[in-house]
Amino acid sequence: MLSSFNKNPNEKPCNTIDTLIGARTELKGDLTFSGGLRIDGKLKGNVTSKGEGNSTLILSENALIIGNVTVPHMIVNGTVKGTVRAAERIELQPKADIAGDVYYKILEVAVGAVINGSLIREPSEVVKDKATVARLKPVAGGVGGDEES
Repeated sequence: MLSSFNKNPNEKPCNTIDTLIGARTELKGDLTFSGGLRIDGKLKGNVTSKGEGNSTLILSENALIIGNVTVPHMIVNGTVKGTVRAAERIELQPKADIAGDVYYKILEVAVGAVINGSLIREPSEVVKDKATVARLKPVAGGVGGDEES
C-alpha cells in the first residue's frame, strides 16, 4: 500500500548509509549531506541535504539535533529541537521526540512518538492543482418548496 506513494523513482528514499556520526561524537556547526546519513551522536547546528531528492536522514534513539532539519526523507527515533522539513516522507518511531514544527508530505507516527509543535502538511504538486474549489450556482426558486407568491 505504501509503495503507491513512491511512484516517481526520484522520490524513493536512499537505502544505504554513506555517512555515520557515532554515538560518542558531538558536532557543532551546520551539516550538509547527500545519500544516507545516520546520526547516533549529538549535533548542534542545522542539517540539510543537497541536490538529490532521495537523501535520507536516520536518527537513532541516542541521537540529538539542536537545530533545523531540511531533508527529503527522515526516520526519527531520537530527539530534534528545531523545525523539521521533510519534503517527501518522515517516519517517527516510538522514541522520537521533536520540539518544533514539522513540515511533511507523508507522515508515519508510531505509538510513543512525541511532537511539541505544529504539524503542517505540504501537499504534493498534483494535489495543489486539484485543490481548486468549484463555486456552485444558486438554484432559482429557493429550497424546500415553501415559496411565497
